Amino acid sequence: MPLRPAFVSSSLFALGWFLSGGGFGQLSPDAVSNPYRPPVEHWGRLPPGREWGAVSGISLDREGHVWVVERCGANSCAGSNVAPVLELDPLSGSVLKSFGEGMFVYPHAIYVDKADNDSVWVVDQSAKDGKGEQVWKFSPQGKVLMVLGKAGITGGSPDAFNDPTGVVVGNGGDIFVSDGHKGTSQSVARIAKFSKNGTFLTSWGSKGSGPGELDDPHSITIDSKGRLLVADRGNLRIDIFDQNGALLGQWKQFGIPSSVFVDEHDTLYVAQNFLRPQAAGFKRGIRVGSLRDGKVTAFIEDPNQDATNPSIGPESVIADKAGALYVGEVDRKMIKKYVPK
Repeated sequence: MPLRPAFVSSSLFALGWFLSGGGFGQLSPDAVSNPYRPPVEHWGRLPPGREWGAVSGISLDREGHVWVVERCGANSCAGSNVAPVLELDPLSGSVLKSFGEGMFVYPHAIYVDKADNDSVWVVDQSAKDGKGEQVWKFSPQGKVLMVLGKAGITGGSPDAFNDPTGVVVGNGGDIFVSDGHKGTSQSVARIAKFSKNGTFLTSWGSKGSGPGELDDPHSITIDSKGRLLVADRGNLRIDIFDQNGALLGQWKQFGIPSSVFVDEHDTLYVAQNFLRPQAAGFKRGIRVGSLRDGKVTAFIEDPNQDATNPSIGPESVIADKAGALYVGEVDRKMIKKYVPK
């Protein structure tokens, strides 16, 4: 079972020691044990005649069902009538429900809001043919409840997105979207905040490497205290903000974060699928750590550390109440399930 770390105070996060990401005494954070078994074979069963596409996002509902968004059997849903939003049985991995056919261009993330009747949020990153660049809210049955952003329009106003990557909802209902995917939107790197009714409130962050700046904010999650954790992938760090945009910390000991997830015990899970020379000490894989002290406590090493393929590996990760991990992969087009030893 995951540990239940006592959370450090906001004032401690504000210290420069935390802002630097140092002081944890872990010069080699991957030199920790792997407490998980090899991935469960053949988990995630699609109906006959259908194959997995790039699995870009995973989430869990109140019943522990696994919700997945994948790119329609390929690496894009443009022109496809395949339903990319899937609800899976956590034991067998079989499909219980699917929806969203013909609605998305390039789905990038999924988030199930357990506090709001398991409403399902899907982030559509790119624009094409009058679609995309939006964040959708669905009922668990697939009914559209809300749409943020402007269909097929990239940027141009505060409430229009420029390649959004992730979404999370705070306890008060405010909606937070990580916006600006490196390589396709070089000028935008921000967190956009909306009211529970979808009204744009504010945003913070700009492209750069300084405190409070972002570079490819690739994923966003929230902890039990309402702090926002952002996978600042281009800057090789995790940025920690309050819900008004104040910077509380920057952590660099979790590698190159493609996605971040915090469970109900405030245990942190981070997926790394990139290898980069400036982060030569970090391998691809899944890192687990404590929000109490920032230490990496476990590491699942990816079997492929070939630097000639810079992006193969885990793209997203979540953990259920039993400690099992579900990992989505884009390049390999699969889901892996890991259970504790």
